[in-house]
Amino acid sequence: MSATSKRLGLQDLLFIYGETPSSKMHVAGLLPFTPPPNATVEYLREMIAEARRQEVVRPWNLKLAHPRLQFSPLHSWVEDKDFDFDYHVRRSALASPGDERELGILVSRLHSNHLDLTRPPWELHVIEGLEGGRFALYMKIHHALVDGYSAMRMLARSLSTDPESRDTRMFFNVPMPGRTPGPQADGSNGESVNPLTAALRTIGGIGATVSGGVSSVVDLTTAVVNTQIRRDGEYAQIAGSASAPHSILNARISRNRRFATQQYAFDRLKKLSSEHGATINDVALAILGGGLRRFLSEIDELPDRSLIAFLPVNVRPKGDEGGGNAVGAILAPMGTDIADPVERLHTITAATSAAKAQLQNMSPAAIIAYSAALLAPAGTQIAGALTGVQAPWPYTFNLCVSNVPGPREPLWFNGSRLEATYPVSIPIHGMALNITLQSYADTLNIGFVGCRDRLPHLQRLAVYSGEALAELEAASEG
Repeated sequence: MSATSKRLGLQDLLFIYGETPSSKMHVAGLLPFTPPPNATVEYLREMIAEARRQEVVRPWNLKLAHPRLQFSPLHSWVEDKDFDFDYHVRRSALASPGDERELGILVSRLHSNHLDLTRPPWELHVIEGLEGGRFALYMKIHHALVDGYSAMRMLARSLSTDPESRDTRMFFNVPMPGRTPGPQADGSNGESVNPLTAALRTIGGIGATVSGGVSSVVDLTTAVVNTQIRRDGEYAQIAGSASAPHSILNARISRNRRFATQQYAFDRLKKLSSEHGATINDVALAILGGGLRRFLSEIDELPDRSLIAFLPVNVRPKGDEGGGNAVGAILAPMGTDIADPVERLHTITAATSAAKAQLQNMSPAAIIAYSAALLAPAGTQIAGALTGVQAPWPYTFNLCVSNVPGPREPLWFNGSRLEATYPVSIPIHGMALNITLQSYADTLNIGFVGCRDRLPHLQRLAVYSGEALAELEAASEG
């Protein structure tokens, strides 16, 4: 491998392998902005022209060395010597004045299209024509290149906390901060090595972690996988890998997407969190569970048992902003079988607390190994969705709910105020709905993305989730 190439980790490879005509492995973000009062009609044109004049830096100038060999174990990133700026950065416009519904329709359409893996796998769409002279940026990135955590860190460095600043640059023009070489999750020191050797190091490292003293991984995996049998002591509240019901969410999906958004004032969630001894994420799960309960009831698709969510957990070392993926997982009930909003929240809090307690003393490599064992049965549900043959046992999970921490201060891009950050994630066969939470300033922003054919009127889920927050507040006051 040359000094200018960078091999893909095992998790990154899975996102390349998972690319199909219906399951597209890219994530995205929708960022609406309010331009400065003195912005001219040339404001956006000049913004793009300035970005074109500057260097496109790593990882945004990297492409796959062998993109047509999808299932190769030797994939690596190499620099694109013929980077085509106008292909990656595009202008779009709504019929002015465009409203939020029209913006959502455009994003749904853009998110339904594949990224070209023969090029650096990302696009930026500058969307004009929003009401009040506003504009939006829709950023679309293949998950093999960066995970959501990395993308948010990179985005934050491309914006400013100073509304008067006029020297901020696009995210793809901002170099990543230097990092002191050190041991990686795969056991290497970041040096360029033979890909097969690297892969064996990774597998061997995880194996050594599990067999070489971290017996808790085996014990905990056994406890969770067999949670239907073992429901006592410290494991009593954990959502098991065989406890998810069959649902409309676990079907084969089409290539088309629907996208909807919701935004909550952070203080509303924080107040509920304090009142009930829950985390902000627990409160959000309870609200989403209430929204899903009503949404699925209306289309006569609400299972008797609670839906189970797969919750990614960031295991990247503190201060590491690098590309690629470093993600573990836990499972949690959504409380869709519980009508009372307070009871739903308490059930979710107990389950997530128990699950997260298991990860406290585990290394990142051990968490990834544990997560792989926990989610291993999901392969049968994906196979079932692909073949149409329903497995006789329950699914591992029904949907994914991610929480990506974002900037906690208001941000600007050359005088334009960032209003919100709405994540747009990945549905797959066997999981037709993906919900991602993203904190920004004094708000929590939610992006709902689902299969257009499996989940009609997805916007209603966003509306019902907002109403579920009001119901939880009312029940808490009572």
